[in-house]
Amino acid sequence: MPTKSPIEDEVVAAIGRLLRRGLPVTPAAAEPVLLDLRGIVARAADPADEASRTAALDGTLRGLLARFPDTRYAPAARALFGLPPAEPGQNLTARRDLAAEQAGHEVHHFRKRVEPRLIEKVAWELLADAERFTRSPMIAPRLAPSTVRQPVQADPFAWEVAEHEEHLSRLWSTVYAARAELLALERLISLDADRIDIGHQAVTAAWRWAVARGEAIGYTTAFAPDQDTAGLIALAGWTPALTEAQASRLTEAAGGGASREQFVHSLHGETGLGNAWTEGFLSRNISPEHIPEKNGSLS
Repeated sequence: MPTKSPIEDEVVAAIGRLLRRGLPVTPAAAEPVLLDLRGIVARAADPADEASRTAALDGTLRGLLARFPDTRYAPAARALFGLPPAEPGQNLTARRDLAAEQAGHEVHHFRKRVEPRLIEKVAWELLADAERFTRSPMIAPRLAPSTVRQPVQADPFAWEVAEHEEHLSRLWSTVYAARAELLALERLISLDADRIDIGHQAVTAAWRWAVARGEAIGYTTAFAPDQDTAGLIALAGWTPALTEAQASRLTEAAGGGASREQFVHSLHGETGLGNAWTEGFLSRNISPEHIPEKNGSLS
């Protein structure tokens, strides 16, 4: 097992202490080493406010546990931290008993050999999340409530600034819209929903993704030529690998404010492109990343 860096050791230790109370994260359990992670600061509505960062930490941990990469131990990890199948208010002993049951281990074995690996895995996921935010080319602008009208002054510089913010807002609105539809698609696939429903959602996701890609191309061309368009649209979520021609065809079909119906009509008959997108989700080979164990398997 590779040697951990000091920050990794600190995050692992902080997660271990946070586990005593479990979720939701409280200000008393939210240690600075966790609140200062780049992914937490970036998600906080007010990065300068500890309560805001605590809420961001709680939400981030819930998301990471919902997508815990080791499918065998995912229910155990969630129970250990106080998420379903655990019940609200259960103490660590009760949560540990339930987690051991979910993992199929005797409680003593679970506590000594499995629980430390689950804690480490959660810590590593948090650090990986922070690294992704560190390397991200752009972060969505934070919004603050406006209590008074803020008119644009009749000045070329003010017009330029307003136009840039306008395009930036349109860009992020489409990126988040695409992300919502991609998440909905992954949820339907996970639920083993009807193939027709999955296909319909896949088309919706393709439309939103293509709209976002068009906005990303327009924004980077006009305001940020040094930004990587592919990296920007990747912020919406995972999508199947497409050729440049296929991606461009989707973007063209979604251009000019095309509705979903117009998007579908424009692509009528292009079965190969539709299959490349939809089947890419259905055939995606997700290999669970097993929790590392110093002395063999966890069983």
